[in-house]
Amino acid sequence: EVQLVESGGGLVQAGGSLRLSCVASGFNFDDYTIGWFRQAPGKEREGISCISSDGSTYYSDSVKGRFTISSDNAKKTVYLQMNSLKPEDTAVYSCGADPSRSTVRRWVLFGHHANLDVWGQGTQVTVSS
Repeated sequence: EVQLVESGGGLVQAGGSLRLSCVASGFNFDDYTIGWFRQAPGKEREGISCISSDGSTYYSDSVKGRFTISSDNAKKTVYLQMNSLKPEDTAVYSCGADPSRSTVRRWVLFGHHANLDVWGQGTQVTVSS
């Protein structure tokens, strides 16, 4: 079964940190670009970071300098280390995967939405003030 499974969300105070994990299965992890996305109530889904098969990473301006994406190809897992969290980071965080690096990158950098190949179910992150 083709799937992405996120974990690591929770409740944290402003200024705190969380690390999210996204485990892939059922597809060739090395051929895909994996991205992290978030959606707050009443807002559209925002692309915040992605990592391609060659290890290139990209970040939206809203998280650059605070969040770090990384991957462990042996574990087919992508991580999102989130530091200096703010209340406005509160959202459901999901990972998505697509074989097209440009498609995922354009969403993260320019907000160009697309139909990605695979989506996870999401994990809630709540940052209290």
